[in-house]
Amino acid sequence: MSPMRLKQDQIDRFWRDGCLVVENAVSAQQLAAINAELQSWVEESRQHTSPFGPLTIDERPRFDMGAEHSADRPALRRVNNPAEISPAYMEVMRDSAMVDMVADLIGPDVKYHHCKLNIKLPGAQTRVHFHQDFMYTPHTNDDIVTALLMLEDVDETNGCLMIVPGSHRGPLDSLFADGVFTGMVADARASELTAAQVPAMGKAGSVCLMHTRLQHASEPNAGSRARPLYICVYSAADAVPIARNPMPSPHEGMIVRGRPSASARMVDLQVELPKQPKSASFFTVQGQASVEA
Repeated sequence: MSPMRLKQDQIDRFWRDGCLVVENAVSAQQLAAINAELQSWVEESRQHTSPFGPLTIDERPRFDMGAEHSADRPALRRVNNPAEISPAYMEVMRDSAMVDMVADLIGPDVKYHHCKLNIKLPGAQTRVHFHQDFMYTPHTNDDIVTALLMLEDVDETNGCLMIVPGSHRGPLDSLFADGVFTGMVADARASELTAAQVPAMGKAGSVCLMHTRLQHASEPNAGSRARPLYICVYSAADAVPIARNPMPSPHEGMIVRGRPSASARMVDLQVELPKQPKSASFFTVQGQASVEA
């Protein structure tokens, strides 16, 4: 695909708010292909009563369902690193307008970190509590973008992302409570963030480009339309991880735009080291059981 360039006012908005929603981040053909793959995985999940494979390289089930899952009402909520098992998802991660937009923000040299599908089917109880992605994936600098591609139309009825504009310029909030890694901020801080949150909504094929330090959360899907997000994490080529990838992949570090960096760019920051999940998905870290529990 030919590169899609962001306008300067869009770039300025991203750095001001920590978030930018842009339409037409993938082609119609790419969107149709990844949606078809997802539907096949949802159908496959009906046959399972616990998280299932093929396993990821750290030997965790690739597909995870919520505790409310059943054959009649599937609750597939996570596919770990779908680009490893699907050429359609690999193409979108490597060669779509979405990647060009990321390069406009933190490029020209950009590398891939990991990807996942977060899915809220109608009636699913999955919620995401407030957190900053950087606290799961700390690097030597914070030129890191989480690109959340909307596979369906997303609004407040089906559990859209809720963001706190400008919070990427604020503190790094702990995800520990009494020495235990909970994967979410403390209740008092969550109340403050909830009071300032706004929805990040868009049409199918839009991408929400989110700074790694932006505070965000989401509620369960109370609507009749699914809310699947294909989430790809990219960093500047000179941003080097200082903690293990929570979703290891043989493709980690792949240069998707520009060239590799021969050095690591360091910035002055202090960040807690996360406790990475050993279960099928991070939802269990935030206290939401899988179907097997």
